[in-house]
Amino acid sequence: MKITKTIVALAFVSLLMTSCKKEAATTETTTEKTAETPKKEVVIAAQNVQTASFEIKGMTCAIGCAKTIEEELSGLEGVQKATVDFDSKKATVVFDKTIQNQDNLTKVVEATADGKTYKVVLPKS
Repeated sequence: MKITKTIVALAFVSLLMTSCKKEAATTETTTEKTAETPKKEVVIAAQNVQTASFEIKGMTCAIGCAKTIEEELSGLEGVQKATVDFDSKKATVVFDKTIQNQDNLTKVVEATADGKTYKVVLPKS
């Protein structure tokens, strides 16, 4: 009976030790990936800074929709800052007008996901 308890205890301890190592390895891998992709800092000459604001129709959630669109816009060359507010359905993008334009930003938003979900509504001037 003692031998059976000892074997079970050893099996349990080894299982516990193995699963902890896998968790630690996953954490290290995640940390390494984060360290490899630092957030780029875009500096734009003052005379080239332009801001575009527009409404986005078709968003259904803050994390899946707004965050995804914000990341797509932020990743574009020449974009200094992009914010998408799910509650107001508005996007605001600060960009270098020599590299980007509002039409390109609109195309990127509308192409996000399946290309049919989001629709940009430009403000009336």
